[in-house]
Amino acid sequence: MSKPVENSDENLSEKKNRAYWRANIRVMTTLLSIWAVVAYGFGLIWVEELNSFQMGGFPFGFWVGHQGAMYVFVVLVLVYAFWMDRLDKIYGVDK
Repeated sequence: MSKPVENSDENLSEKKNRAYWRANIRVMTTLLSIWAVVAYGFGLIWVEELNSFQMGGFPFGFWVGHQGAMYVFVVLVLVYAFWMDRLDKIYGVDK
């Protein structure tokens, strides 16, 4: 017996869904990597080197760990929203 032919529209839709999910994972990986570098790298690992600079009378490492990281995280949320909006339009899931 021959194998039934799959609906080409259904197969195309599955490929589109997988491509969308891969793009979504790429966005999240990129933004989470930036988050990790800022939170752990600048806030913990390189804090002594950053403390050699001053910002507003405070050591820069302290400022990054307590204020700068917060601003970066807010920016990352906004970037995620705009980036995903663009991907939604590209893959036609913005309806």
